[in-house]
Amino acid sequence: SLTTRLPRAGETILGQKFFIGFGGKGANQCVQSARLGAKTSLICKVGKDSFGNDYVANLKKNGVSTAFVGQTTDAATGTASIIVNSEGQNVIVIVPGANLLLNSEDLKRASHIICKAKVVVCQLEITPAVSLEALKMARASGVKTLFNPAPALADLDPQFYIHSDIFCCNETEAEILTGIPVGNLEDAEKVGRMLLERGCKLVIVTLGAEGCMMISAEEPIPKHVPAGKVRAVDTT
Repeated sequence: SLTTRLPRAGETILGQKFFIGFGGKGANQCVQSARLGAKTSLICKVGKDSFGNDYVANLKKNGVSTAFVGQTTDAATGTASIIVNSEGQNVIVIVPGANLLLNSEDLKRASHIICKAKVVVCQLEITPAVSLEALKMARASGVKTLFNPAPALADLDPQFYIHSDIFCCNETEAEILTGIPVGNLEDAEKVGRMLLERGCKLVIVTLGAEGCMMISAEEPIPKHVPAGKVRAVDTT
């Protein structure tokens, strides 16, 4: 929903626009990869409901393989209710739904896809243990792993670092994981070094309008990649 300002507790306000769109970090990354020309497959679960049906159709339309998008009657398709104000600030409520039912069996069924991939990307929108298992399966087959620790967990299993070739987090996630608030490039560098010590091969800290900071064991001198200026309409 688009509103002039975010409502206060117990308040009802008039908005300008309401729409339903497709999203979720994993799905967004898949669609983006497919649009960039990569052969892409998504391993997830949706509900046997209208959202789930539309979701599968939308992935197919975007050239993403849905062979391992399971549909279940045990939970509804995951949703995020987002309210955005005129400054582009937002409040979000996420209900993961069917995604939390993705399990080891589902991964085993998709193992040939995971083990033959060039890159496997994981996040925390499914049960963390299942994400970790996918990273381990990929790594065991020599597949490059990219892990995006979002939504962030303070008590992330230390094995995530060891099994991530590329560990990509934003400032908020970086602070939750390391306790270091990221206000500038020096802070991002501190975070990067700490995550490298935990076992990641390469760390990318995204810094919103400031672009991102990259550091790796091979390239210990941090590299800042600036971002071009745009007018933010909706950061989600």
